[in-house]
Amino acid sequence: MTASDIRMLARDSTPRRIGYLLIPGFSLLSYASAIEPLRAANTLSSRLLYEWHHLSPDGGVVSASNGVTITPDLRLEEAAALDILFVVAGGNPAGFREHATLTRLRRLGQSKMAIGGISGGAYILARAGLLYGYRCTLHWEHAESFREDFPDLDLRRSLYEIDRDRLTCSGGTASLDLLHELIARDHGAALARRISDWFLQTEVRDSTGPDRMAPGPRLGVGNPALQKVLAAIEAEADTPLPPRQLAAMAGVSVRQLERLFRSHLGVAPRAHGRRVRLDRARLLLRQTGLSVLEVALACGFASASHFSRSYRAAFGHPPVRERTTNSRDVA
Repeated sequence: MTASDIRMLARDSTPRRIGYLLIPGFSLLSYASAIEPLRAANTLSSRLLYEWHHLSPDGGVVSASNGVTITPDLRLEEAAALDILFVVAGGNPAGFREHATLTRLRRLGQSKMAIGGISGGAYILARAGLLYGYRCTLHWEHAESFREDFPDLDLRRSLYEIDRDRLTCSGGTASLDLLHELIARDHGAALARRISDWFLQTEVRDSTGPDRMAPGPRLGVGNPALQKVLAAIEAEADTPLPPRQLAAMAGVSVRQLERLFRSHLGVAPRAHGRRVRLDRARLLLRQTGLSVLEVALACGFASASHFSRSYRAAFGHPPVRERTTNSRDVA
């Protein structure tokens, strides 16, 4: 969506109406970061620039992942009166298949209404057929399963994407960055900066910023050579990289690489790589309908039996049990 596209939606004399369709189990942080800037815009401008409304799939009270409940004040059937509708989802959005809600979203999208997805919200927009031909993003934990379900969509690993009348955000505090951009386009950069300062947001991130901390800092590793290797292991999680190749990337011998891993991470390179692939497998098992064998092969294991043994050793139960395990909360 260009600046002119958004300003065409705004009405100079009337506050913009923003809706939040809250999917049960939504992340309270992602939601709060996407709605509080609107309140701040009204307060700091001393004008009613925005109104907001809450919706739920069935019109009833909806609970966040931490148990906080919100009572909707608008029915989904009335959403056409909104300027933007954000779908806020967490947990396991891949499992959301409520026909009535998806149908309603599809109709709203066909009307060229601006529709957004926050955290796992893009998964539901994709399920409704609203992201074909658009750039999009979502929380990194859903990226693997999203690609499996929607291989033809243009998924970006970014903080947020604004592409014409589709707005998607990876969730968490990235919602603040998205709202900063929207408010700046609506009412100027000066007001947006005041809002960010009010919320102690000392750095407003660009939309194309990374959606996840690099593996080195995330694991507390400061060694540059080892950081490079860790990034390569995660980037090639479907194919185990041999120690000799990893050592060449780091510019050290295989023995030196072994020492670096044990010194900084307490494990050998192969063991770390296997855990990275198992963590990826766990997400695919929880969020997709792929068979155990398909997940095993997608994560670089030669057979289902080898995969099952490794999985049980890492997590204490066989991979088939993940089919009945609820996905953990997602920001």
